[in-house]
Amino acid sequence: MTQARPLSLITGASAGIGAAFAHALATRGHDLVLTARRTDRLDALAQELSHQHGIHATAITCDLADPDGAEQLCATLAARGLHVDWLINNAGYGVPGRFDQNDWQVHADFLRVLVTAPTELAWRLIGGMRERRYGRIVNVASLAGHVPGTAGHTLYAASKAYMIKFSQSLALENQHLGVHACALCPGFTRSEFHDVTGTRPLVSKMPDFMWQDASAVVQEGIEAVERGDAVHVTGRFNRAVKGLFKLMPDRLALKVSAKQSKRYRAHE
Repeated sequence: MTQARPLSLITGASAGIGAAFAHALATRGHDLVLTARRTDRLDALAQELSHQHGIHATAITCDLADPDGAEQLCATLAARGLHVDWLINNAGYGVPGRFDQNDWQVHADFLRVLVTAPTELAWRLIGGMRERRYGRIVNVASLAGHVPGTAGHTLYAASKAYMIKFSQSLALENQHLGVHACALCPGFTRSEFHDVTGTRPLVSKMPDFMWQDASAVVQEGIEAVERGDAVHVTGRFNRAVKGLFKLMPDRLALKVSAKQSKRYRAHE
């Protein structure tokens, strides 16, 4: 695999927002490295995009819950002589239920996938971007990182708030070298996320105007990181929600969040 085109590394690429990023960047002429735990889906997507767009897409199975996962992934890329121009830190999931109801290993794996691994991947890859004076890092965060935490899925909002602040600092440190970092913050997105967390029966009751398709989220994300935005909340409704909570006193915001979260969070 020789690198004649921009190369995008997408984590959690087998479905949802990750797969939508793969389609969108392949359309822009990027070669792709797709990673996730589901090899069959990755291979099928890589073959489909290579055939449709005349690019080179390769699948690398990787479990970012493994403490050595990010390092091994980057070592594989280096061994193939590949440098990453776009890093899409998308891999993620939710852990439903009350914090103490899950084993610590469940939480430890979650933190590796949603916090440690994306941070490590950025650290391992940004040096090359700075040297080449070009790079794009999209950290898929969430509207949840902008509003008060809720009961259930206890670490989810916290992890997304971290990614927002991390992206802001990365952007400030590197924008003068042509390296842009952006925290992409969608709200409810049509994907498998809620099926995996078991909250599909709850969220299916949410009105249609609160939802976005993954492709729309990705389009906004690409445009935002290209502009140099450090943070981008997708969709007018989600931006309105963020603005509303920002205006509320903390105590009121927490009460509102607690009441509304019962519509989409499983916490018992």
